[in-house]
Formats: sequence, structure tokens, C-alpha cells
Amino acid sequence: MRHEPKSAASCVGPAKALALLALALAGPARAAGKTALDVHCHLACLPTEKNECYVSSALLHSWKYKVYLKFLGVTEKEMRDTESRVVADRVSAQIAASSEVAKAVVLALDGAVKNGVLDKEASEVYIPNEFVWAEVQRHPNLLFGASVNPYRSDALERLRWAKEHGAVLIKWIPSVMGIDPADPALAPFYRKLVEYKLPLLVHTGAERTFTRSKDELCDPARLAYPLSLGVTVIAAHLASTGSTDGEKNFARLLPLFSKYPRLYADISATTQFNRIGFLKKALKEKSLHGRLVYGTDWPLQSFPIVSPWYHLGTIGAGDVMEVKRIKNVWDRDVALKRAMGMPEEILQEGWGVLSLKP
Repeated sequence: MRHEPKSAASCVGPAKALALLALALAGPARAAGKTALDVHCHLACLPTEKNECYVSSALLHSWKYKVYLKFLGVTEKEMRDTESRVVADRVSAQIAASSEVAKAVVLALDGAVKNGVLDKEASEVYIPNEFVWAEVQRHPNLLFGASVNPYRSDALERLRWAKEHGAVLIKWIPSVMGIDPADPALAPFYRKLVEYKLPLLVHTGAERTFTRSKDELCDPARLAYPLSLGVTVIAAHLASTGSTDGEKNFARLLPLFSKYPRLYADISATTQFNRIGFLKKALKEKSLHGRLVYGTDWPLQSFPIVSPWYHLGTIGAGDVMEVKRIKNVWDRDVALKRAMGMPEEILQEGWGVLSLKP
């Protein structure tokens, strides 16, 4: 008597067969769910009677202003008609459509300070904490990144407000905010950051987004002071541009990793055309293993300064074509960095650094 061969399902039973089918449909492990956290994402706002946002006249009349609007994917009319809420709406929608990124930290940006108060003449952009916090309330896939200039007379009160309203980090661009991270007068502010368990995300390296910048304040060596007081510091952009005292900023940052276990760096902006080959080289540094977190610096990853074609030679032609086919800007950024050798754990490292659960 001839017996028909049994199917795999009949051998393992219906329950196990369904489980195997589910695994097969899920594909690779990373496709089973969105787990990446973007720790470095910008919002933008224009001033109206209903908010305290500020953009300097110099920037509004700069060629950069129209370029920024274009790659934010918005018009000035949309910004004004929606009280600038359209920007967070677009960010949230793109992250929701991403197959890789689950959430993003959206950043406020404090201005320069004089005599303890906001100095608009010395500031180019001011994106208030209150504005960013309100946007986060409308979008569950966005997290609140606050910004407080420590030279404000009420800096500690503002820091307390940020903590009470769910801030997950504090963001500085020292070169445009006029902050010296090595200033001993900032010790009380740093001690509060430690008490509140709020990491400090600090721009390191040259700054070219704004029309003026005191780049010496973004010397990564200045971060040794807050690190010595126990602050968790994330060096934005891995100090991938510029030099200080004749030494590359990246070289000035590297020794700090072996000395300070609370130092991390994000890899945002490291795929721009002026950083060709940088990320692939940096990923080989043993001192950086387990100390890098994922970030995009949105919207800059959608600017023409980022393209996989720039990295042809660093990555293969097949990788270039694969990245180019991806429409979602967050997924495209992840794919390009993967092609350069980014380990998968970097995509999730930020959750732990910010003391959050995926």
C-alpha cells in the first residue's frame, strides 16, 4: 500500500505549523518590529502672536531660509496657517511610515543669553520648550528633547520644568548659544542634570547650519568638565568636522571615551558629503563600541548634501542602488549607515542611554 508523504505541517501539528508560518512571514529578525530610536531630530517654528518662537531677520533673509523650508517639506504659508504644527505632523507621519524607526527625540533650541535673559540680537533661532512639549503631546511617536541655556537667571527652574514635563534629554549647540561647557560656573546646572538623570546632547565640531558660530565652544575637549561631575553626555555628530588648536575634533574626542564611561556619541550627520569615509572608519575604533547611538539630524538627511552616490567606493554600487530605491527618509538613512557597517545594536542603544523602554 502506497503512503503519501506527510507535509511538514502534519508532522509538527497545527499549532506549531502556524507558529512556523508566522516566523516565515515575519522575515529577518529586524523586520519583526520597529525598534530604532532617533535621538537627534529637529523641529522648526515661526513666530506668531500665540508663541514665543524666534527667527532672526538675518536668517529669514538668508538663502538658507528657503532651502530649509524646501527640505522640511513645508511652505511658509503652511507654517503660519498651522502655528508651525505642520512640521511635527510631517515628522510623525514619516516615522509612522518607517519600517525601522519607532520614535524620535524632537529638539527645542534655546537662544543666546545676556544678563540672564534671552538675547535676541545674538540669537538666530529660538524654539521654546513649551512649543516642542505641546507637539509631543499630539504625537506619541515623538519624545521631548528640551533645551536650556545654563546662563539664564532662571536656568534651574527651567530645567526643573523640563524634567517635570517629560524631557528625555537637554540639547545644546554651544557655538550659537554662547555656552562654554568647561565653565566652572555651570557646576550647579550639571549637578541638577545628574540628579534628574537627564543626558546632555551637545553639538561637537564645526557648525555651518547657522550664519554665525563660535566653533571653539564646540571643542569636544570642553566636555571633560561635565563628564567629571557625572553628567551623561552625548557628543552629537561624533565631532566629525572641524579642528581645534590644529587638531581634528574627532581626535580630541576619542581619548575621553576611555576616561569617562558616561560619554556617548550620536552618528547623526555622519553621511554628509563633507564626511565621506568618516563613519566607516569611526566604527572600527574599539573605544567606541557600545558608546554610539543612532540619530539623523533631520531634516538634514534629506538635503542634497546626503546621497549614497557620494559614498561609492566606500560602499558598493549594489548598496548605492538599494539605498536609492528607499523612499522613506528614515529608512534610507538606516540603510545607508548599515551599508557602511553600522552594527544593529546602535539602533537601540539610545533607549538605554535615555533610560527609556522601547
